[in-house]
Amino acid sequence: MSSLSDRIKVLEDDLKADPPRISVYHDLPFAIFRYDPEEEWALRREARLLATRLGEGGKHTQIIRMSDLLWKAVEETEGIEAVVELEKDRGYLAAQEQLTTYLSDRDWRPLADLLTERLQSLDKSTDIVFLIRAAAMAPGIYHVSKLLNQMYGRVSLVSILFYPGSIEGTTGLRFMALKGRDILGNYRVKIYG
Repeated sequence: MSSLSDRIKVLEDDLKADPPRISVYHDLPFAIFRYDPEEEWALRREARLLATRLGEGGKHTQIIRMSDLLWKAVEETEGIEAVVELEKDRGYLAAQEQLTTYLSDRDWRPLADLLTERLQSLDKSTDIVFLIRAAAMAPGIYHVSKLLNQMYGRVSLVSILFYPGSIEGTTGLRFMALKGRDILGNYRVKIYG
């Protein structure tokens, strides 16, 4: 088995445990599954297969694409045309900064609010959430690490954030393994690295 498959197996065992062994915090039942960005397609396949296996055990896996939440935020604010025009007028960095504002500023459509709304209809006793396609937030649209802090106390569902990036030491993560990107650590959640 590959390293990715080995880590998926560890995650699967922890998710099948009763209670799940992914977190020590009841008010932040999150874990991060870190994978190399070039493993994106393999990760998507492994996540779907894991969801199927968990379903056979009575768990319902809800796969939520972070890219869908990003597009929802754009659609519910000024729309893609406004972002395109901004990029034409002021460049990519200005457009990226505007997307960051949409996802961060409470006057727009914060990512944590979008995710909370999406999770409200789910059943914490049977549903597990997989957050995938976080790469949509690269290179600097949204710092995915910020999401965990914002979700503290807002979610009671077992949730796994599939995080494309590199790991430094045991808890230092670099989103998309981008050089020059800060290494973030001190997560209060388990990292499957």
